[in-house]
Amino acid sequence: MKKAGILLFCMLVLTGALYFASQGPSKSESSLCRQEDLAAGGTKESLPEQVLTRADDELREEQTDCYAFGKLSEDEQEVYLEILEALIHFKENVKLSSCDKELISRVFQCVLNDHPEIFYVDGYSYTEYTLGSILKKITFTGSYRFSPEEVKEKQMQIDNYVNQCLAGMPEDADEYEKVKYVYEYLIHHTDYDAAAKDSQNICSVFLERKSVCQGYAKATQYLLNRAGVFATLVLGEVVGGEGHAWNLVRIDGAYYYVDTTWGDASYQAVGGSDYPIEKIPTINYDYLCVTTEQMEQTHTQDNVVEMPECTSMDANFYVREGVYFTEFDEKKIEKIFTDSYERGDTYVTLKCEGPDIYSKMQETLIGEQGVFRYLDCPDKAVSYVENEKQYSLSFWL
Repeated sequence: MKKAGILLFCMLVLTGALYFASQGPSKSESSLCRQEDLAAGGTKESLPEQVLTRADDELREEQTDCYAFGKLSEDEQEVYLEILEALIHFKENVKLSSCDKELISRVFQCVLNDHPEIFYVDGYSYTEYTLGSILKKITFTGSYRFSPEEVKEKQMQIDNYVNQCLAGMPEDADEYEKVKYVYEYLIHHTDYDAAAKDSQNICSVFLERKSVCQGYAKATQYLLNRAGVFATLVLGEVVGGEGHAWNLVRIDGAYYYVDTTWGDASYQAVGGSDYPIEKIPTINYDYLCVTTEQMEQTHTQDNVVEMPECTSMDANFYVREGVYFTEFDEKKIEKIFTDSYERGDTYVTLKCEGPDIYSKMQETLIGEQGVFRYLDCPDKAVSYVENEKQYSLSFWL
């Protein structure tokens, strides 16, 4: 568009970009059922029943900061511990304390949501023991993708990745800085790839360096937990109705949402942007420590347990970095551009509190071409991104 001899090139961020449904989060893990009639003698010899060997109190204590576990009833927690202990030790035919198959399915998902380190399980099977038409008990067996020996080998490789990643984290980093560091590290070291191997677990990120949303989210959770920051998995859908996974984190006692997948430029590129990858910011910070209201602009939760209402903006990326606007402030805009040039940044993003400030910023900087007051561009051309969903504007320097 030509205006007063100045050519502006405009790009639109595709916040909903294409998502591959076949690679979506495995919210409903596969389960297989076998039935045995106790009146006919059952199959106790062919399917030996196993029991818990680990002290309940010890295992329960270890779940203190596991979000999904804390949302379950006492009876559900008992099943959770039974399933968890079985998966940790690769057990088969473990008798569960509940015969409610819907409860078992829900609790199984809670276990996987809380424990990204259980990367070797992708479902389960169960056996129903009946006496006539009466269901008397259910035994549980995990669907193990790898043998214990293979898991041990993969865990060594995962540990190498994790240790290398966390070694670069500043020793004095606060919780926000740790979350930002992990967000940026994973984005710089992972490519979005719908065909990635083991894409539904951490192996895709830590071993293959490519993944889809659930791999990104579980890797984020795993690293933050190792760094001493609370994080859990959230399942749901995004614009267009595609399955998606992201994270809930806790910083200084307040909850925020983080979506590492949507922060990755490689995801935006796969999503179908008409612009070359160098014209997309390497990292999109619109999904780093955001509120429920901001997340609901593009994401819908369909999680196995209820998530908290996230209202704090204290640890939001734009607030912490000083580029968040609650009013139109020309001096602040000028300082942001000046500081960005001094740091050698390649682009500037300005985040607005709401639609009114965003409209004012958009009209002044783009409509009236006021952005050229802050840019060093002799050719009088600038590339920019408008994100109306997140009330942000990005300009290339």
